[in-house]
Amino acid sequence: MDIATLSARAVAVNRLYVEAFGVERDGLFLLGKLSEEAGEVAGAYLKLHGRARGSDAAPEALRADLAAEMADLLGFLLCLAAEEGVDLATAFEEKWGRYLEAP
Repeated sequence: MDIATLSARAVAVNRLYVEAFGVERDGLFLLGKLSEEAGEVAGAYLKLHGRARGSDAAPEALRADLAAEMADLLGFLLCLAAEEGVDLATAFEEKWGRYLEAP
């Protein structure tokens, strides 16, 4: 699935979330959720690698939790980019792709 399709799906899911919980969907909300999810990725990563409480769960469950938290993080990043009019594919290529350019 391409990034534009992922972005549209993330925004659609986020709209459902906003309606369900009655919150205002704006950049500040999305930034807060992005920060929250980054922390949850860190927690899931630490558990998976035996560096936090809860590390004794099944490795498959811990890996699935990390993947789910990474999906949440990506979803909120896509939503924030859409809210701010940022084309992430272009921004990524301009920022990271330049290191792959032939000299």
